[in-house]
Amino acid sequence: MAGVRIAITGATGLLGRSLAERLREAGHAVVPVSRKPGPGVVRWDPARGQLEAAALEGCDAVVNLAGARIAPARWTEAHKRELRTSRVDATRLVSEALSGLAQPPRVFLSASATGYYGRRPFEEAVDETALPGRGFLASLCVDWEAATEPARRAGIRTVLLRTGPVLSGRGGFLAPLLPVFRLGLGGPVGDGRQGVSWIALEDWLRGVEFVLNTPSVEGPVNLTAPGAVTFAEFARTLGRVLRRPAFLRVPAFAVRWVLGREMADEVLLSGQRAIPRRLLEAGFEFRYPELEPALRSALGER
Repeated sequence: MAGVRIAITGATGLLGRSLAERLREAGHAVVPVSRKPGPGVVRWDPARGQLEAAALEGCDAVVNLAGARIAPARWTEAHKRELRTSRVDATRLVSEALSGLAQPPRVFLSASATGYYGRRPFEEAVDETALPGRGFLASLCVDWEAATEPARRAGIRTVLLRTGPVLSGRGGFLAPLLPVFRLGLGGPVGDGRQGVSWIALEDWLRGVEFVLNTPSVEGPVNLTAPGAVTFAEFARTLGRVLRRPAFLRVPAFAVRWVLGREMADEVLLSGQRAIPRRLLEAGFEFRYPELEPALRSALGER
């Protein structure tokens, strides 16, 4: 698609902001959907079920990236309600609005996460055909994806972006790790055997552009690099890139004590090896399929 109109929810977060910049540079008109007023902004309030749906008429694509931060934060009952409201309810609000438009978009991209697969041993590779896992995060992802159903039933090509940890020097997954690793205090979390299905920010952006422009792609898509690693390998590689030791293991009990057992067990002490089968089969070529070059790029090294 060239020179089209694309609406983005969550346009102020790392991914949304980066995607908006990328799309504008490519000559597209970006329509932010936000609670804050501003020029060209479509107003919404997911918590109250409010959205200026008419302002989305004629958009060629909608990218839904809204959602409160999953980690690192204790999963109190109040925070879990916020996670559901900011993801499931917000996605349903957008999806239902799109399904009722006279001129709906051709494609609707909606965020999800590799947490859909739950806790899996690293030896068990999972692709988009795998069944969901167990636990709060997996069930959240299932309901999050199901909330797009009104758009799909209305005939809008709907793509579920199952994103892994995104590597960027501007924030995201690396933000809490870098200060610790730069002091030489980094290392594996727990036993270090949990999978990290990472993706470079550059490849995440290129993957989203690819999906927007590939009509044959719909349904769930793993936005993860082919070179997933264990957390122990991730820590060793990050230490090598930073030229710092990375052997100080963080015991599981300490993570559970700081962040609570449920959040620690489902996010930091577990993982999965998610394979981007649908992207690869559709012909997408990763710029950073392996971890070390991706980290060096994210940190501004050559």
